Amino acid sequence: MPSRDEALALFERRRQAWLGEDLDGYLALWADDMRFQSPVHREPLDRAAFAELVRGSLAAARPIAFEFLQVATAGDTVLAEWRIEIERRADGRRVAWHGMSVAEIRAGVITAWREYWNPADVR
Repeated sequence: MPSRDEALALFERRRQAWLGEDLDGYLALWADDMRFQSPVHREPLDRAAFAELVRGSLAAARPIAFEFLQVATAGDTVLAEWRIEIERRADGRRVAWHGMSVAEIRAGVITAWREYWNPADVR
């Protein structure tokens, strides 16, 4: 069961890896048996599919900002409100959106991540 400080440290490493476009460092924060879901991925993605998603996202957009606005822990579950901003590589257009996530942490890595945000915000 992670402490709030441990969860915040893991989330900060995730934030830094994403902003630094460090795919290997980013994926190292996720368990081998991890699962990811979002409003546009209703069926959970496994690690291989998630790696492809992140790789494609980084190819299409440059990370600009990733802020955790609120973080709360309950056992091995971490609830977070966040804000992300990207710049699309094709046209330089910036897009920002807010969301919430429910994460599960085991042995210092993320085992599950479920996001909640409005898909219309990223169009």
